[in-house]
Amino acid sequence: MRVHVDGVPVTVPEGASLLEAVRSAGVELPSLCHDDRLTPAGSCRTCLVRTGGNTVAACVIPAADGMSVEVTGEGLVALRREAVELIVSALPPSALDGGAEGTELARLCHALGVTPGQAREEGVRGRDESHPYVHLDPDLCIACGRCVRMCAEVQGTFALTLTGRGADTVVTPGTGGAWADSDCVACGGCVDTCPTGALTEPGMPVGASRTAPVRTRTTCGYCGVGCSLEVLTRDGEIAAVLPDREGPVNRGHACVKGRFAHGFVRAPDRLTRPLLRRRGGFEPVSWAEALAHVARGMRAAVAEGGPDAVAAISSARATNEENYLVQKFMRVVIGSNNVDNCSRLCHSPSAAGLTASFGLPGGTDVFEEAEKADCLLVVGANPAEAHPVVGARLFQKVLRGARLVVADPRAVGLAEYADVHLRPRPGTNVALFHGLAHILLAEGLADRDFLRDHAAGMTELAELLAGYPPERVAAITGIPAEDLVAAARLYGRAERPAIFYGLGVTEHLHGTDGVRTLANLAIIRGAAGPGRGYGVNPLRGQNNVQGASDMGALPDVLPGYQKVGDPAARARAAAVWGVPVPERPGLRIPEMFAAARSGELRALWVIGEDVCATDPDADRVAEALEACPLVVCNELFLSETARRADVVLPVASWLEKDGTFVNFDRRFQRVRPALVPPGEARTDFATVHALAAALGVDLRCRTPAETLAECGKVAPVFAGVTHERLDREGATPWPCPDLDAPGEARLYPQRFATPDGLAHLACPPYLPPGEEPDDRYPLILVTGRRWAHYNSGGMTRRTGNLRLGDVDLLDLHPADAARHGLRDGDRVVVESRHGRARLVARLTDQTSPGQAFCAFHFPSSGVNTLTSAHADTVTACPEYKVTAVRVSRRPRVRSPAGGRTP
Repeated sequence: MRVHVDGVPVTVPEGASLLEAVRSAGVELPSLCHDDRLTPAGSCRTCLVRTGGNTVAACVIPAADGMSVEVTGEGLVALRREAVELIVSALPPSALDGGAEGTELARLCHALGVTPGQAREEGVRGRDESHPYVHLDPDLCIACGRCVRMCAEVQGTFALTLTGRGADTVVTPGTGGAWADSDCVACGGCVDTCPTGALTEPGMPVGASRTAPVRTRTTCGYCGVGCSLEVLTRDGEIAAVLPDREGPVNRGHACVKGRFAHGFVRAPDRLTRPLLRRRGGFEPVSWAEALAHVARGMRAAVAEGGPDAVAAISSARATNEENYLVQKFMRVVIGSNNVDNCSRLCHSPSAAGLTASFGLPGGTDVFEEAEKADCLLVVGANPAEAHPVVGARLFQKVLRGARLVVADPRAVGLAEYADVHLRPRPGTNVALFHGLAHILLAEGLADRDFLRDHAAGMTELAELLAGYPPERVAAITGIPAEDLVAAARLYGRAERPAIFYGLGVTEHLHGTDGVRTLANLAIIRGAAGPGRGYGVNPLRGQNNVQGASDMGALPDVLPGYQKVGDPAARARAAAVWGVPVPERPGLRIPEMFAAARSGELRALWVIGEDVCATDPDADRVAEALEACPLVVCNELFLSETARRADVVLPVASWLEKDGTFVNFDRRFQRVRPALVPPGEARTDFATVHALAAALGVDLRCRTPAETLAECGKVAPVFAGVTHERLDREGATPWPCPDLDAPGEARLYPQRFATPDGLAHLACPPYLPPGEEPDDRYPLILVTGRRWAHYNSGGMTRRTGNLRLGDVDLLDLHPADAARHGLRDGDRVVVESRHGRARLVARLTDQTSPGQAFCAFHFPSSGVNTLTSAHADTVTACPEYKVTAVRVSRRPRVRSPAGGRTP
């Protein structure tokens, strides 16, 4: 559309407001109640313009082709100034502190020459500083509503409201009372959008976001969403971490972890020197001595048991370049394929299942493509807590009219807003997905043309599905038959459906079958690849769990998922590396521990993983480490695993590294160091190089940029991704084999990547989970995450997040609690057939009767001593989601003084 602003023609897109048109003309216009991410309000009247003879607020009036807008005409500047003066008149003088370097309001007043008002004294309404990350000074609130809209429209929490009348209107938590007791999830959006400093981050000076001398754009090192962040530093310390407005996934939003949980980098117990076990304890030593000790141990292990007596567990927290170096170290320096990473424990069934169904081990669509869906099927995931930015964007889509089906045993997160919420018994996913597929076929909702042209296996699957009518599936899953039918109809009748799923699909005895039968739904509906929908998209758990596998830190594949048994792949790698590549697949993580216990594995290098806290059947993991002659840990802190190591190497965090991550939707993004590692800590990149040198091998790849370039030679699927390109163009998805072509945002536009080019339907029967409840262990325990913490809590427990959650809770249905004589807040003992944990009971109907839920953020709770060694039959991914347990009140013991303590 063509619009004239003070006589100057500008072109704006359809749907633009007059405010956007004015700004397109290069004219500054104040707008204290406006944020481009939010619906316009027009309440502050500071953006007044004149059009068609009327004076209007520019932010709420849509532009029209041929419209003329007057901005600087007679009286308009004065009107806008009067609106600002009226706002300021109700504020204390401190509202304008900082002037040109202060808040948005202070900068505006400085530009207009508006002086502080005297209408209100300081501290009249009192401050709320109860929350670790959000402080409220209601005296500075102008009731613009930006924070309320941010919380509702972007975050989707609805935690804030405006209360009071007239000049006494201020923002408050919707629950009343202190901010710390509210529903706030500390995304920081309200702080970022507040124009006056009424909402602030403690310790962040007013104007710090503009005056900090160094700004570093990097990628968040917490979950797999891949939020782009700006780290502001002053004098080598973090002043603030802000969401990047240009971030391709987060678009200026963040969560409590990425936005605020950075204090761990300066935690007093941060490791700064190598530690060597001597005389039953650790002693600080030099890097030279530590590396020499490790090199001797690895040489001895190879001499006694061959190359396969050494293994490495690489890290989803490490960069792509570091993971590439680790697998190269094992294959080139040691001569073994004994390398794995924590995707084994979470999404290895995704890689296996998606590859079998479609041809590649990644989600079918990047997020902004999948976000165009008109029906969302969210399965086994709670993105509102585990992937908050994705959860918020999915919720926005629902608010705009998309239909939502949630399949999850718990009534959490998006389930509250679902059109249909399916609550299957844990371990019955395959039956559920077969039941939905049965209904799609029975009601004529299959895309027969797509199945004919692009799929294989429909005849066999149809025969199997005949045995999964709604009534039988209801009996297996506990889901009412009518809900199954309603969910299938919503998904089947949608024009552009999309599936998002999480660990509730993969972490099962039959997790790969679960992924494949879920993919069946997209294939039957014609909603992947050449079809009309947006496929199947796994929500990856850790920041670089996708990339660690992409880089070949797996026992059976080289970089780019090339099978180690493929002679051509080995030859390509050997040509680049200059040495032959071992042919036999290596050990998976559970096999490494078994080999250590049996004496076959004699050296284990654990990089950035606290396996004693996060792996299942944790007591047996500890036994494996105790039995292994040499255990080496790269760590930030002395974790439960590091305490059992022989050598602990201090390494850099994600805020101190250079390289790249790959997020959940296959995008390479840059990671840049904002800080220098403390003391003698080194990056994992430097550490791998140093150990290789100690063993007499030069790995070349001097820089992370050179390393990614070499990876592209070994794995052509990544050949078009370089640091230079990412610095120039930003995030790039794989496959990207060509520097001159974009990466593939949508996979399989013409054909699938399977050998025959077809999507392959899977026909596994439903089989029961590895554990079932009985009279002794009557409850089924599901483990997962809470919103305030991350995995074993090694980083978040050393930040203000500890005030948001300081204990692992056991969620119980009130009926189960009554049956066991438990009350809310009771300290309880949870016992399984494998171990016991100490938790605190939380009564909630979010959990179904007969089921319980807890997280594993506090290793001292012992949650993963409960979980079993049952694992996915294809990939060995543990069955974290089904453990039979019993619960009892924790006995009280008498204190030395004669009192009773819990």
